[in-house]
Amino acid sequence: MRRREFIAALGGAAAWPLVARAQQEPLPVIGWLDFGYAPNLSAADIGFAANLSAADIDAFRQGIGRHGYVEGRNVEILYRFAEGQIERLPELAVDLVRRRVAVIAAGGTAVALAAKKATATIPIVFWVGSDPVQAGLVASLNRPGNNTTGTTYLQTELTAKRLELLHEMAPAAKSVGYLYDPKFSRVLSVTALETTARALGLRLVTAKATTASEIEGAFATLLGEGVGALIVNGDLVYWANQIIALAAHYALPAMYDFREMVEAGGLISYEGDFRDALRVASTYVGRILKGEKPADLPVQQVTRIKTVVNLKTAKALGIEVPPKVLVLADQVIE
Repeated sequence: MRRREFIAALGGAAAWPLVARAQQEPLPVIGWLDFGYAPNLSAADIGFAANLSAADIDAFRQGIGRHGYVEGRNVEILYRFAEGQIERLPELAVDLVRRRVAVIAAGGTAVALAAKKATATIPIVFWVGSDPVQAGLVASLNRPGNNTTGTTYLQTELTAKRLELLHEMAPAAKSVGYLYDPKFSRVLSVTALETTARALGLRLVTAKATTASEIEGAFATLLGEGVGALIVNGDLVYWANQIIALAAHYALPAMYDFREMVEAGGLISYEGDFRDALRVASTYVGRILKGEKPADLPVQQVTRIKTVVNLKTAKALGIEVPPKVLVLADQVIE
């Protein structure tokens, strides 16, 4: 063998271990922590929640894709679902930490708080409806500090406006119900609703439900108090089918936090663009995987607010949607 060929062959042989090591290096892992249900479940309300999860995951994949990450090719995603049981979130968060994921993606305030309690070092990217500062997730929006950052879709901040819009839709209702899950911190929402209700000359009646089995009893409480319209907090989205069916059965005009509930037969929704918040958060995940720090990424607030109205439901309730609301609507279901 010629000397030059021998040296080339020797160099190639020396490179083989480096190639092998590169091929064997594990892919970075994202921990997906979710209050809801895994996709592809078919039971009535669980199926609705599973479809939401599938859409959320698709939006997340689009976001990390903008930074060149494709699940199964150059990144793995480890999914953990609490199946509507808030008490499971701490153990699921600890499990992700134990598995040394590179970053935790956390949808919802309770989810993000569970992740934050589980680790002070692994980056956490959230998308939440509450004020992240008041919730204790970050020190400030511009300077999050520590290992958490993300986006907010202003679910709490838009609560008062939801009551105003519902009053436009159902002006005859002098008592309005508010259905919510007390496991989540909604003190600010109730306070905002009470203030707005007084300004509009309305009486606010609250009812709590933590499980699907408690929702029917909550409706009975509200109807017993003579409510003529209803606001449903977004934390109850996982039992959407049951709530929408009961609202239709009792002919209650109802306002929802998310458009999916209107697409499923609800009357009206008013929301900060949830999926937009999720996509922005997922781009943060991509940037963190490339080496940026959460503390250097300011918390972003959605700028798009959407109103969706279901005209079929309005007709069934005998409601003529005011032109003012129709002009405001971003989507009208006919």
